[in-house]
Amino acid sequence: MENFDCVVVGAGWYGLAAAGQFHATQPGRSLAVYDGQSSIGGTWAEERLYPGLKTNNLLGTYEYPGFPMSSEKFDVKPGQYMSGQAINSYLKAYAKETGISSAIHLNTKVLSAEHREEGDGGWILTIATPGSIATKKVFARKLILATGLTSEPFLPHFEGQEVFGGRVFHGKYFQQNSDTLNTAKAVTIFGATKFAWDAAYAYATAGVKVNWVIRCKLHSRNRSLFDRMLNVEISQRPWSVLDRTILRDAIQEMDRKASEFVSTASCFSGAIFPNMIIDMRLLTWFSPCIWGDADGYPNIRNFYHGTAIGRVIVDTFWKILGSDVMTLNKYDSHPDTAKLKPWTEAMFTGASFSILNYEQDILELIKGDMIDVHIGEVDHLSPGKVHLADGTEFESDVFLANTGWKHVPPIKFLPEGIEKELGIPHKSGGTAAEDLANQEDLIARADEEILSRFPRLKNQPVWNKNYKPITSQKGIASQDEVTPCAPLTPYMLYHFLVPPSPRFLRNRDIAFAGMVSNFSNAITAYVSGLWISAYFQGKLTIDPTATTDDAAALRRLQYETVLVNRWGRWRYPTDWGNKCPNFIFDVVPYLDLLQRDLGLSPHRKNGWLAEMTDPYGPDDYQDLVDEWLRNNRGAAL
Repeated sequence: MENFDCVVVGAGWYGLAAAGQFHATQPGRSLAVYDGQSSIGGTWAEERLYPGLKTNNLLGTYEYPGFPMSSEKFDVKPGQYMSGQAINSYLKAYAKETGISSAIHLNTKVLSAEHREEGDGGWILTIATPGSIATKKVFARKLILATGLTSEPFLPHFEGQEVFGGRVFHGKYFQQNSDTLNTAKAVTIFGATKFAWDAAYAYATAGVKVNWVIRCKLHSRNRSLFDRMLNVEISQRPWSVLDRTILRDAIQEMDRKASEFVSTASCFSGAIFPNMIIDMRLLTWFSPCIWGDADGYPNIRNFYHGTAIGRVIVDTFWKILGSDVMTLNKYDSHPDTAKLKPWTEAMFTGASFSILNYEQDILELIKGDMIDVHIGEVDHLSPGKVHLADGTEFESDVFLANTGWKHVPPIKFLPEGIEKELGIPHKSGGTAAEDLANQEDLIARADEEILSRFPRLKNQPVWNKNYKPITSQKGIASQDEVTPCAPLTPYMLYHFLVPPSPRFLRNRDIAFAGMVSNFSNAITAYVSGLWISAYFQGKLTIDPTATTDDAAALRRLQYETVLVNRWGRWRYPTDWGNKCPNFIFDVVPYLDLLQRDLGLSPHRKNGWLAEMTDPYGPDDYQDLVDEWLRNNRGAAL
């Protein structure tokens, strides 16, 4: 049986960063990276690069610190969105640059991971090797799970799909079915995620008629909220209430910074970009964040969220942010675009918003004859047709379903029941002490603290009082144990990275990378990768393993874990809810939190004004590893 000091499962943004940081800080240790796909990249793997795929990020804003994406090498110009191919090439270049390419094993799936209870722990992995029906065993002294949140698609069964006659496939497999852009006359797209928007645009611009079905009982209409943030200009913003506050000056400073990134030839001069907003420290204060005090400004945060005047300012900020989108997109200018109006408030929306970064205006395609939007439920399929519950029917050669993902790691953990201590989603119920997700007393205590510190969160949005899970809908069924709407517990990981259980803390033998979603994933992957490597070495300044022999300290750590994870239920109810960590304006303080654990200062700007108004980006964290190594001489072995 092969033995490795560390095994990383998953070769996407988070898996590659974790492997790169482990190798950089522990170069003498053995490392293996396993991924079931045929190329690295995770969501950005070659087999998942469907036509027209782009990021929501401009050049320079979606890259690992210390490894910039150059225009010349990756064929992306300043002011342009990065293509899927550019991201895939970039990740391959990163693996080569960091020296981990030789450790990556593709087309290799980890089927199970069994914890070794004796000695220093570790994991026995069962691996399915390429080109063979046989499996093999591998021992991992340390295990990093980086399988991501969009690796396992969920596709239910639709009544009549056997006689439909056309293709029925999940959005993950758009590339494998991209020939239908040339062969289909009419397609049905089900769902409203970014995948659905992209597919609707691709088919319509290829001359294929699109019937786009969005559930009237849908969980949330994703990817439609901040569609055109790139076209929001300062002069158009109705600041009224806040125009004499520090907020306006901050936005203008942000606007100036944004213009340095983007040429006026490609978009409006002085446009505002999401990364410029969400990663500006001053604006992060408007988010009621449970770990916000890690940024070192608790008094300011307490004013905004703990006083009546502060909450008025906060509410005004979020109303402005959302109302601009409604106005600029002109949703009510056409019956079909009116159907795409967001159902959720800006403040409560997480990583499910996106940007319309298409060459043509997709809203004009919707107003025309190429895309018809239907708000309704799919009742059944019949030969060459799709039937809705309200009696509407239309011809279709393709049924493309964007029906979500299985957010649980696709690995069997052993011994049986260990998932409760690992802090990963499992069936609700039970009162075992090690199962934090089912500790009702801790959950009730956490809710009380959250609502006491952030009274604004008591006023939750009613996004859809008639919500009905897709698998409960007539004509749609699934036998899968894990579905997007299955009653599973949420993730319950300390700092979203490690299980808060003495069983695993003592040996420091497992971590989870990428079980979060935000708009700064590249930076988050980089910083969390360093945190994990330091944790494995026992070199965190604030070390959760120190609680294993102190019952009171352990209980505090476990309550903190419940508090932070439960906060998402109130802060981002339609994106996080009972699933995985998902946050937007809270990224910078989260990175602050991890840096403090590492013994590093989170304030990386030159001067207080820059600290407040200069958005944080990859460049600000490029020296993080070297700084940590200097502080921990002898750490790199």
